[in-house]
Amino acid sequence: MCTGRRRVATLHLVPSLFRRKSADSDSSATATVVTEEPSAARPRGYTPSKKELGVETPKRPVAGRRPAGPIRPLTKEEAREQRRKARTEAAAEFRREGGPRDRGPERLLARNVVDSRRTIGTWFFGGALIVLIGSNAAMPQAIRLASNVVWGALALGVVIDSVLISRRIKKLVRERHPNSGERMGSLYLYAIMRSITFRRMRAPAPRVNIGDPI
Repeated sequence: MCTGRRRVATLHLVPSLFRRKSADSDSSATATVVTEEPSAARPRGYTPSKKELGVETPKRPVAGRRPAGPIRPLTKEEAREQRRKARTEAAAEFRREGGPRDRGPERLLARNVVDSRRTIGTWFFGGALIVLIGSNAAMPQAIRLASNVVWGALALGVVIDSVLISRRIKKLVRERHPNSGERMGSLYLYAIMRSITFRRMRAPAPRVNIGDPI
């Protein structure tokens, strides 16, 4: 009796085992079909998006950013101060770098030649003022004569100094910039005009001291 019951129990369990395997095989087949359908439907060279891959794009932090608000118009005093500041900065830049006419290695060389020496031209305008006062008709004859002598001496000194500066510039330009396309006459005039300008008023500002070798 016991043997018969065991056989019945064994036979009773056999169909359930077959049903589980069939269910498992069906589910695996279904899963295979489900996973293979998207890959079969995608074209060649398809790139999945971050959403499909489950990757979220990080958002920019809101904290610390200033909200954009309306721009307040400037008052008359603020606008005047802003223009004054812009003019001051432009003047300082011109004093430091110069303008378009000061560009080029030849111009820099000419400035260094003038700035490295004492020039008679720096006393030209001061002497011209003295001569102008001394040449007045109300002055005595001796003072007027002395004024004319001083004026002639200043003019002769400026001419001699200008010739020496021009010769020095010509020699250095030929040595250091033999293929230069700069017109020498324009370069001479540029150096002479700088030589008759007070050192503190020269622009660009001198880069060398008096007596420095060039």
